[in-house]
Amino acid sequence: MEKIALIESFGEFKDDKNIDRVTLMAILEDVFRNMLKKKYGSDDNFDIIVNPDKGDLEIWRNREVVADGEVEDPNSEIEYSQAIKIEPDFEVGEEVSEEVKLEDFGRRGILSLRQNLIARIQEHDSGNLFKKYKDLEGEIITGEIHHIRHREVIILDDDQNELVLPKDQQIPADFFRKGDTIRAVIHKVEYRGSKPLIILSRTAPEFLAKLFEQEIPEVFDGLILVRRVVRIPGEKAKVAVESYDDRIDPVGACVGMKGSRIHGIVRELGNENIDVINFTNNTQLFIQRALAPAKLTSIEIKDEENKVDVYLKPDQVSLAIGKGGHNIRLAGQLTGYEIDVYRDIEEEEDVELTEFTDEIEDWVIDALKEIGCDTARSVLELTNEDLLKRTDLEEETIQALKNILRAELEE
Repeated sequence: MEKIALIESFGEFKDDKNIDRVTLMAILEDVFRNMLKKKYGSDDNFDIIVNPDKGDLEIWRNREVVADGEVEDPNSEIEYSQAIKIEPDFEVGEEVSEEVKLEDFGRRGILSLRQNLIARIQEHDSGNLFKKYKDLEGEIITGEIHHIRHREVIILDDDQNELVLPKDQQIPADFFRKGDTIRAVIHKVEYRGSKPLIILSRTAPEFLAKLFEQEIPEVFDGLILVRRVVRIPGEKAKVAVESYDDRIDPVGACVGMKGSRIHGIVRELGNENIDVINFTNNTQLFIQRALAPAKLTSIEIKDEENKVDVYLKPDQVSLAIGKGGHNIRLAGQLTGYEIDVYRDIEEEEDVELTEFTDEIEDWVIDALKEIGCDTARSVLELTNEDLLKRTDLEEETIQALKNILRAELEE
């Protein structure tokens, strides 16, 4: 096989891997040098001439002419009698340049050369792909669903590169079909063996932050900053926004008239409920905003313990806690404090549920505490229907429970 034929045989590779000819020829030269080192022990006295425009490559071996019988290094020296066979007028001490033919490496050597070249091109392509996506971590990408597996979804980008969306990075309400277009954030890029693995996410807070940037012009232009984002994917999210321009209402701009601007983001996230609040460095005010729609009566901040005690009217407790405890959990993540909720009882006497352990079983008390009821009056303020919906207690248990609590308060 001639050198040009060998080089041209990699044309398909060049097209598939999007590698330019100059880079291909540089890799080819390096692969040849490695082969020369393996065959001759050194490539220092070899010239490899690459012409990327013509797709041509020449290898020349340079050796010094020495007297017959005085060769010490056959790789860098040649006997006079052998040198004059190449060119009759060579003399001792001169340098002989002799072209090395590809066939000198043998069929096995050529096959090895091809395998090494393929491996180097794949390595080059993998390195470029890794760098490209590593630089894009945290950015949104749009791709097409190519294959759906039990634990992951394979997505193709515009260059037909494979991206992976694992099951645990999918929103619970996500439903995909082959050929669908999907948006996700580039979560992380790492190597799996020798190949880069590009992992996407639709559950990461960064995805929601980037959706705000894409869908809300003021965020895209930098007039509104997304300061913090916390999420329970598919359920609820809280986004703290801020504007340095007093003329801009950041919350109003993000939500839009009747929710028009944020509606597309909510739909993208499987109807995830999104609370947008004004960010502030005033810790007390920020906690109040984070617990909305509940209205607090007072706050006690314990910075040394990174805890906050909030006091609310009984009818506000369930609002602060939220469905499944989502509201208080996200408020804690958003503010960075562990939040404890207490009922603000002014004049009416109340009794902690823990005082009833002799009459009420512990698991019943635990079930009531999970929905924010930790005193007798907090339970009695709820109807039987509310308690049935929010706990696993049976109606007979609820009625007996209320009878015990009323009897205690009436004494």
